Amino acid sequence: QVHLVESGGGLVQPGDSLRLSCAASGRTGNIGALAWFRQAPGKEREFVGGILSGGSLSRYADSVRGRFTISRNTAKNTMYLQMNNLNAEDTATYFCAVRRLRVLESSASEFSVWGQGTQVTVSS
Repeated sequence: QVHLVESGGGLVQPGDSLRLSCAASGRTGNIGALAWFRQAPGKEREFVGGILSGGSLSRYADSVRGRFTISRNTAKNTMYLQMNNLNAEDTATYFCAVRRLRVLESSASEFSVWGQGTQVTVSS
């Protein structure tokens, strides 16, 4: 089994940057694809972006493309979400998730292992 722990969330102002981390432990060799999702109060969980385990392919939601970047440090078994030029619409709880199959999906139902989430609040 894989265990995920997110960190790095916080309260920032519009235009600020923030980097989230997702540390994986356990059977990390079984990870085929990783992703970030977010969920705002009263809204469905939405795909933010994802990356294949080897880092060869990444994909982003239209709402964050050009502002957010996903990377992975395989030696540390950690995935990062660099978020730049944040705005109020980015306020949400951010979750990382992984799946065994090495296919980059954007549906939350395709991911079997989730972290507990980290809160990001963008407010002036």
